[in-house]
Amino acid sequence: MSSHDPAAVEFAVDLTAHEMHRRAHVLDALGPDWDPGAALRGEEEAYALLYSGLDADQQRVYDELVEAGVLPRRGGGHAAP
Repeated sequence: MSSHDPAAVEFAVDLTAHEMHRRAHVLDALGPDWDPGAALRGEEEAYALLYSGLDADQQRVYDELVEAGVLPRRGGGHAAP
């Protein structure tokens, strides 16, 4: 279909209002006590615990997955991989 085709119909949907409504509902469901910093710290602690205490073979596999980009690189003082 070319831009000069009389059968061509432009179709556009603006979901901005819907997205703002959805976000308002999410924040309402989280409640006034939700602390995003604490949630992030909890996720980081869980991640550290998940990959702690690996034996040599598990550590090798973990390192290979990080090197392949399957798992994010962690630590080293960087906030993001």
